[in-house]
Amino acid sequence: MDPTATDGTERHQRATKPRLTRRRFIAAGAGALALSASATATYAGAIEPMGVKLTRYALTPPHWPAGRKLTITVIADLHAGGPDMTLPHVQRVVDLAQDLRSDLVVLLGDFKAWYWHFESTPVADPLWAAELARLDAPLGTWAILGNHDWWHDLVGVRSALAGVHIPILENNAVLLGRAGQRFWLAGIGDQLAYPLGRGRFRGVDDLPGTLAQVQTDDPVLLLVHEPDIFPNVPDRVALTLAGHTHGGQIRLPLVWPHFVPSRYGARYAYGHVIEDDRHLIVSGGLGTSIIPARLGVPPEIVHITLGG
Repeated sequence: MDPTATDGTERHQRATKPRLTRRRFIAAGAGALALSASATATYAGAIEPMGVKLTRYALTPPHWPAGRKLTITVIADLHAGGPDMTLPHVQRVVDLAQDLRSDLVVLLGDFKAWYWHFESTPVADPLWAAELARLDAPLGTWAILGNHDWWHDLVGVRSALAGVHIPILENNAVLLGRAGQRFWLAGIGDQLAYPLGRGRFRGVDDLPGTLAQVQTDDPVLLLVHEPDIFPNVPDRVALTLAGHTHGGQIRLPLVWPHFVPSRYGARYAYGHVIEDDRHLIVSGGLGTSIIPARLGVPPEIVHITLGG
């Protein structure tokens, strides 16, 4: 038998093999895109929000004395509640934060979860507050309030923090540290506290009144929930710390800057920002809001070393 010969079956298989037409190519591409979108949605909703990363910054801003070392742990936008920031996840966050052994811990508001048209499992106020109470630092744990605290459960959040003796800085400043290492820790009220409709808000923030309480030449750290106030912060403030934006939360190429909850778009969305020698660090936060998903900006605890 001639080994190069082919039988009828083989000739039939070659004859009926489908050609890659434009229609088939588009259909295959659409299927791949649908599969990719499904996988991305699964990752954004079920995987990325459940992680926690540690983001470190080391800096000596112009108005912070060189050699005056201070370490700070920043927890922003906890949004305690299911499906992602369940009580075990809150406990894991606190464990990781406590392991940093920082000099100071600051909580930048938005303590409870709220979603738009998505079911959630709340974490009772005393439970998330009790976890935060485990944070122990020589210079204390200090909090400010965020817009969701004002909009959805102001009384409950205030009561929960008071119940575990975590003070709220609301348009006031305190002098911390021992002699020769002192600094002012200032916190302002929320800038979006009262929704007025049509995208307008009335805040309870008083930046000039807060800074007027600074009575010495010691450096100033400023806590704000929304970073939009940063253009008004004077260079008397060594470092401003903010949350609120979640780093964009869902970072789709070309689209996400338009959905950052800031009138400045991506300008103050995330990370270390320097403008006119003034320094701002915006945390990507931990929880989620509006929709229970994150993409491209994992939950984070921020650790800052100043003057080291």
